[in-house]
Amino acid sequence: MVEAVIKEPQKPLEYTGEVQPKPGERRNGRLLYPYLPDKDLIEAVNLAIFLERPLLLKGEPGCGKTQLAHAVAYELNLPFENWCVKSTSRARDGLYIYDTVSRLRDAQLAAAGRLIKDNDIERINNAASYVQWGPLGRAFQKDKRTVVLIDEIDKADIDFPNDLLQELDELRFTVEETRQEIQAKAPPIIFITSNDEKDLPDAFLRRCLFHYVKFPEPERLKSIIHAIFSNPESEPSSVLVETAVERFQQLREEMDRGGARKKVSTSELIDWFKVLRRHPEDEVLAQLNGKLPFVSVLLKSWDDHRRYLSK
Repeated sequence: MVEAVIKEPQKPLEYTGEVQPKPGERRNGRLLYPYLPDKDLIEAVNLAIFLERPLLLKGEPGCGKTQLAHAVAYELNLPFENWCVKSTSRARDGLYIYDTVSRLRDAQLAAAGRLIKDNDIERINNAASYVQWGPLGRAFQKDKRTVVLIDEIDKADIDFPNDLLQELDELRFTVEETRQEIQAKAPPIIFITSNDEKDLPDAFLRRCLFHYVKFPEPERLKSIIHAIFSNPESEPSSVLVETAVERFQQLREEMDRGGARKKVSTSELIDWFKVLRRHPEDEVLAQLNGKLPFVSVLLKSWDDHRRYLSK
């Protein structure tokens, strides 16, 4: 008699923001950093996971929108696909690219008798062998839910978001050249970042959840610096962290009052603190109480240099 195997229901995925990489840990060659989300951002992520809707993230550049997707993939131990959108990107590129040129070349070589292997002829006769899957196309075909980052969507043409409506809504697409229907085996967890450089279509927005990633408050900035730079060998002193963050915050406030187009960001604070730690702490503290040190890490335009270093 065969006994029935009762499968326990899978525990739903839930992001907590509490699982952090170890110092120096890498994933797919990428150095991982701790990510400290606030409770509202954690809630938005979990709503997107539960509702199987893309999460559209806006916020000033450098506030951590892109890093969130990496953090979620790390904590939930899920595959990760990165789609970095460019001005020349087409929506279909994220699904697949059909290499028509290679197929034509192979066909010409075969006609000239220069392809003699059986597998060469089989490849030419099989249109599917010339399909190159994009990040979304690969994610749709994985048995496990996959974190997909569509980074800086507003860099592309205005039609780009509308061309993804069916794929994001129905989680399927058709490879036109082969008539192959691809239905997602497991709904991907999709994060879409935008720097708010252009308006996105209403039809696209209706299919997304939305969250504005606020710039961290000073206390959270200190926690971020401690989390990133703490390791068993060395711990940044609280005095250095507090002084650096205070001076950084003063610069941001000055840039805000001055109407700067781009204020210094969290990523620049991290780079700046990395440079500060290369020098003796007493020297750095003395510099932080005077003229702003290592300004090339923070100020990225000549106007900013003139405006904020002349004071």
